[in-house]
Amino acid sequence: MSFPSTAVQLVTLAAEGGEHGGNHESLNPYLTGGAALGILLLLLWITTRFNRDR
Repeated sequence: MSFPSTAVQLVTLAAEGGEHGGNHESLNPYLTGGAALGILLLLLWITTRFNRDR
């Protein structure tokens, strides 16, 4: 597979994806962001519990 044929396939794939919004109807961005923030804060808390010597 050569570079030009790969580039043409990627451009075609990208053009087809423009029809869709990219977001699923059931995904709430605030809920997703809040869950990600909560998980990161939990990981930060766990990390700080294991580094008590510093």
